[in-house]
Amino acid sequence: MRVHTAYEGALGDHFAHRATDSPYNAYTDRPAVLALAGDVTGLRVLDAGCGAGHYITELRARGAAEVVGVDGSATLLGHARERIAGDPAVRLHRHDLEEPLTFLADSSFDVVVMALVHHHVEARRQLLAEMHRVLRPGGVLVLSTTHPIADWTWHGGSYFDEERVEATVGDGLTINYRRMTLQTFLNELLDAGFALERVAEPRAAEEARRVDERRYLKTQRTPFFLAVRMRKDPGTLATR
Repeated sequence: MRVHTAYEGALGDHFAHRATDSPYNAYTDRPAVLALAGDVTGLRVLDAGCGAGHYITELRARGAAEVVGVDGSATLLGHARERIAGDPAVRLHRHDLEEPLTFLADSSFDVVVMALVHHHVEARRQLLAEMHRVLRPGGVLVLSTTHPIADWTWHGGSYFDEERVEATVGDGLTINYRRMTLQTFLNELLDAGFALERVAEPRAAEEARRVDERRYLKTQRTPFFLAVRMRKDPGTLATR
């Protein structure tokens, strides 16, 4: 399934609403990614796979001077437009992340955020090369994905299986993505010319208890997500 069709219609609407206050999106992944991004005051940020705009509004609230959001889903971008409420410092583009981002200039961003989209993409090496290209020297990529251990626990088989898998997300809706080993995940980033700075295996914040205590407790036992902060090493070039 192409990225631009993955979250259309009912699935896109479901995700947009769930991500607002879910234990996993709102209180596990989002705090971890924003913490790894650090101080974005005055910076130009790219949100690749921006979804319904939750990270965009948070980044602007934290002082980002400009945020460019890119997503392949018209449904999700519709929600993002509602969420940003005409903010002139935000630009949204509909674009399939399986394709090069030719409309973005070299070295034009200080920070790139890729939250829970990486595992949906097949052309990952091309996408990471594009993230490297659009970052300024010394710029930061913050990326989160499903945790390899969680995928192994849920889907079984060998830990080293890297097939595409399907997961039910509620109301009869499913998502499709590629599971991968930690080795594959990190080496693709390193091959793209990034240097690893920080790793996070986030657990839900205490606020998640009021939303869903059962799921909150699950995040305290099982690593659902893996997030990293990578830096574009000025002395490296992306592998294409």
